[in-house]
Amino acid sequence: MGPLCRAVSFLPLLMAVPQQHQRRPTVTAAGSGRAPGPDAKRMKLSDDERTEKLEPLLKAGWSKTDGRDAIEKKFQFKDFNQAWGFMSRVALKAEKMDHHPEWFNVYNRVDITLSTHDCGGLSGKDVTLASFIDSVAGSGTQ
Repeated sequence: MGPLCRAVSFLPLLMAVPQQHQRRPTVTAAGSGRAPGPDAKRMKLSDDERTEKLEPLLKAGWSKTDGRDAIEKKFQFKDFNQAWGFMSRVALKAEKMDHHPEWFNVYNRVDITLSTHDCGGLSGKDVTLASFIDSVAGSGTQ
């Protein structure tokens, strides 16, 4: 039996491993399409919250996205390895938060846009993730 045959023989075992990162179904309130009970992190920021919570992010280089209720920031690193390491750390946090950024990467550049699709705009989750992203980027950016 050659190496390819041995690898293929393990395929059924690999396929039997349960997927750990599948989203769990959300129980919704009768016909509302929303999860029961308020989740402050997923609720759209009020006008007062926007002033209070977005101002520090805007001063830190985040900007409001034209044409939608989102914030964005561009990061530039020394090289691809630093950019990829940064993205990996952000991805782990995003997975734990169940809140994933829209991002674009070319070589040493990473562009990130944050918005909460569940509420159709900016939420506390975006503020939390943006703050984490800034702390991870730290001095690695140019």
